[in-house]
Amino acid sequence: MGRKDEMERLIEGHKRFLAEVFPARKNQFKLLADSQAPEYLFITCSDSRVVPDLICGTGPGELFIARSIGNVVPVTAHDVDGCTATIECAVEVLKVKHVINCGHSDCGAMKAALHKKGLENLPKAKRWLDHVEAAFSYRQPLNPLDGTHVELASLIRGNVVAQLNNLRAQPCVQRAEAEGRLAVHGWYYDIMSGRIEEYNEKQKRFVPLV
Repeated sequence: MGRKDEMERLIEGHKRFLAEVFPARKNQFKLLADSQAPEYLFITCSDSRVVPDLICGTGPGELFIARSIGNVVPVTAHDVDGCTATIECAVEVLKVKHVINCGHSDCGAMKAALHKKGLENLPKAKRWLDHVEAAFSYRQPLNPLDGTHVELASLIRGNVVAQLNNLRAQPCVQRAEAEGRLAVHGWYYDIMSGRIEEYNEKQKRFVPLV
């Protein structure tokens, strides 16, 4: 398939959207045209296999989404980055009620962090992954259900815990939690089964969401 054919696939998809999807939901899009009021900020990996609206059963206007490799929430003193700017906007402007940090199985970023290879020609990605080093301190108990990927899955879950700590280090999140207007959640999404686990703060472990 050539580049032109690859783009044609997206163009055809948009044509179907205009012909079939948009007309049936025109009134909904009309309401959303001038404003949004999502209740959830969903922070997840850039991985193409993670589709938040699909796995959560949500639609336009319901999730405010931030994506980065490794579902990272950076903690830096002076730098400006897209993820923390998005968090600030979601919490202070949109007044979301929930923030979810969602990691997933077979995460390429965490594979790179675990095996320390494949980053020779990716200097910016390598620097970005400095933000996941804390995941090694929060690795979760090995789960036999993860099969041959138990070490990786343990680290991915640990990264969710590490990013929850980074999330709570954001001043706007600290204020909103203290005021009781924001709840923070950590999720692990398994691509193979479609199931989600949530980090239980009291039990200090991941439990089935459903």
